[in-house]
Amino acid sequence: MRLSNSLLLALVVLLISALAGSATGNSFSTDDLSYGIVETGQISCYDTDGNVITCPEAGEPLYGQDAQFEQIQFSFVDNGDGTITDLNTGLMWQKTPAATSCTWQQAMDYCESLSLAGYDDWRAPSLKELYSISNFSQGWPYLNTDYFDIAGSTVSKDEQYWSSNFYYVGTTHGGQQSAFGVNHGTGHIKAYPAEVPGPMGNYVRAVRGDAYGNNDFVDNADGTITDNATGLMWMQDDLSTAVDWEHALTYADTVALAGYGDWRLPNVKELQSIVDYSGVFPAIDSLFSCTSIINEGGDPDYGYYWSSTSALFNAGTPFYYAWYVAFGYAVDPYGDDTHGAGAVRFDTKVEGGPAGEGGERYYNYVRCVRDVSFSSLCGDANGSGSVDIDDAVYLIGYIFSGGLPPEPIEVGDVDCSESVDIDDVVYMIAYIFSGGPMPCDPSGDGLPDC
Repeated sequence: MRLSNSLLLALVVLLISALAGSATGNSFSTDDLSYGIVETGQISCYDTDGNVITCPEAGEPLYGQDAQFEQIQFSFVDNGDGTITDLNTGLMWQKTPAATSCTWQQAMDYCESLSLAGYDDWRAPSLKELYSISNFSQGWPYLNTDYFDIAGSTVSKDEQYWSSNFYYVGTTHGGQQSAFGVNHGTGHIKAYPAEVPGPMGNYVRAVRGDAYGNNDFVDNADGTITDNATGLMWMQDDLSTAVDWEHALTYADTVALAGYGDWRLPNVKELQSIVDYSGVFPAIDSLFSCTSIINEGGDPDYGYYWSSTSALFNAGTPFYYAWYVAFGYAVDPYGDDTHGAGAVRFDTKVEGGPAGEGGERYYNYVRCVRDVSFSSLCGDANGSGSVDIDDAVYLIGYIFSGGLPPEPIEVGDVDCSESVDIDDVVYMIAYIFSGGPMPCDPSGDGLPDC
């Protein structure tokens, strides 16, 4: 830096000293996610006929599938005492569930009375906890059986496990009180009749540990919602037009909002993470908006939402389908709620494809997501997850005092000049205190210029 800029530097430092006390910002720690979403396990890309394909590049059709994005990898430990510890969630699981199916209340009572491996604080898992161990790498079962035993003697669609979540929105299966469970045979989440005993009931796998799966939503007042628990940023509004799966991927790959162009279609676990199972309808926090529809029965309802995760109907068959989350009722072909608001099922990827399940809808809705915790935020020179006065100070230390460079260096080039210098500090000061353009948006059009 030339000495002729020393006066400018002094003025900037004085400005920082004068205004730092009033500087505010939304800080975000990328190192402490209380609800980090564990991977689905899906490692291949598929076409609309269910065939494995080379994963497309950005801008190509079918780009943006589950397998193409970084995720928190499974990490289990077999404790050798009938329990499995999940190092990601901190939960300890029962390795081998009881082989007897039961009602929902019987399952709750069983877990509370269980004594295993010297522990007596077992409980029934929440739906989000139970879904965290689901593995979509091949399906049937949707579990890693190197760690988790199944309850049945063979893998079947009867591998249904109760969660602690009762279904409060309404009833299913012709008016029966219902509770949610995960089918680790087929991969679904459904509401099942809660009081059916014996062979028609469900299994249960007990868990212990601090609760996992609580959201921490923040309205960013720019059309986005950040979940500080998961490190994900969501579009507040959905794409109000229903589209097939390929067009859902294309939309997510090309859309820009709030200065970000790295939106994508969420995988099925990410999408399920924002479901609200407390009894609200649609089954999502009121910070979000959902497009209303009229369902197959002629009733007011809300739509299904595509995920980027492909699905297959039976073991060994092509991945014709893609998973969706029902934020409205999960209906049958007649519009009756059979599986509950908050269910996870699949639809065929294109009109005319193999029939799926329930009321077939080839065209579903889209709510895009982006990574906050794994993305580099332009202007976030110190890596705190937000842009504030500390980033300007960090850049000054780098430029004039031999401090560490921003990582990556590009996040410090807020004026898109292809270099990091005092002009970037001035730009950032103007953004923080004077309503100047956003970092990396010198044109001021709300979209990144570099």
